[in-house]
Amino acid sequence: MPKEKDFFERVAESPAIVLDKTIEMTERMANGAMSTKPALKTKAYWNVLGPGLTTGAADDDCSGIATYSQQGAQYGFALNWLALVTFPLMAGVQEMCARIGIVTGRGLAANIKRHFPRWVLVLATLLLLAANIFNIGADLGAMAAAARLLYPGISFIRFTLLFVIITLALQIFISYRVYSKYLKYLSFALFAYIFTAFIPSVHMDWQAAFHGLLVPHMAWTKDQIILVCAILGTTISPYLFFWQSNQEVEDSADQGNTSIKLRQMAANPDRLRGMRADVWSGMFYSNLVMFFIISVCAAVLHKTGITNIASAADAANALRPIAGDNAYLLFAIGIIGIGLLAIPVLAGSVSYALSEMFNWREGLNLNLKKASAFYGVIIFATLIGWGINFTGLNPIKALIYSAVANGLAAPILLLLIVLISSNKKIMGDYSSSGLSKFLGWLCVILMTVAGAAAIYTMVV
Repeated sequence: MPKEKDFFERVAESPAIVLDKTIEMTERMANGAMSTKPALKTKAYWNVLGPGLTTGAADDDCSGIATYSQQGAQYGFALNWLALVTFPLMAGVQEMCARIGIVTGRGLAANIKRHFPRWVLVLATLLLLAANIFNIGADLGAMAAAARLLYPGISFIRFTLLFVIITLALQIFISYRVYSKYLKYLSFALFAYIFTAFIPSVHMDWQAAFHGLLVPHMAWTKDQIILVCAILGTTISPYLFFWQSNQEVEDSADQGNTSIKLRQMAANPDRLRGMRADVWSGMFYSNLVMFFIISVCAAVLHKTGITNIASAADAANALRPIAGDNAYLLFAIGIIGIGLLAIPVLAGSVSYALSEMFNWREGLNLNLKKASAFYGVIIFATLIGWGINFTGLNPIKALIYSAVANGLAAPILLLLIVLISSNKKIMGDYSSSGLSKFLGWLCVILMTVAGAAAIYTMVV
């Protein structure tokens, strides 16, 4: 089969080609129907969206919301350009992960295990486990704090327990086909942050917001460097790599490709085009929301002298006396909604990695009896994360420890992802090339520098 033309080269030829190719691909997937009706195009496009959309949405979890809120509160619109810069980096990496899952028929951990020394996978998985557990704990705490802003009469413990039960029940007892649709619809929770920007009481300065987006500015102070490292760490996170590749495998299995061989045979140019539309749409959505969170906090909090935000719930609470109840409610609802999406992604990604490392049966398309070890890891990670909230460990410190683990794991995993996706012996005609590899190597360099800087500033 001739090698398909590299997507990034086509994007470089014309900015409009992304939309054109998305429409062309979705129409082709809709049984060849060439209708020009907008409703049919929209429906076909929605059907293409899946792992890329949920992965992108999960990236804006409670820790991400807190980081972006702090960015806007402390520096105003000055660092809005990071939302633009991180978009192609995120999309490039996640496309590589998705490509690996589609072409090999295996998840990322299984591929690392096959092509690299076992200790590399063990180290990366242990760091992933530590980071994700701390992140789960911090997200549960942020969701409970946000829920208590809405219903102060219910205790923090009860809210965290409620969220644990809901997330575990959905993963364990709902079929993958239904569960994947639930995750897609839950991604709409992020629209709360977009809507917030258009509330009249926010008084958004759109000119300043877009100037900050299009004109890069960097003061190079220690605090700003740390914050930029934190933003890179929260947008290009290891758990997203594993989730993306394994969800592509799950999707293929759900379509009847239950063996590795069948999944490999199902890889074709149309499948990859659909994946690209999904991944690039999901990462664009993620960064669009990032832009709006930063801008709202810049317009409301920075403008009024509030420059220190400790958590996502703090950001919601700080908006209330200035921007009113509408902004406050939307921020709080967004925290809860996206937390319900992010926690399963965090727990599921580490479960995929451990299951592939130990050859356990895995997959959300299997029931608890058939994949008891896989679901056992999900339960373990969620419960330990929940327990962190009652150890006296500050949620911010939990996120710092998570950032350290991610700072160590991300460069290693990114290096392996680039090497695997670029290897013709593994990927055949679908290996990454051109600008795709450039973005991958750029990510490796940036995340290595960011991880080293973040760890150095925390230790020294």
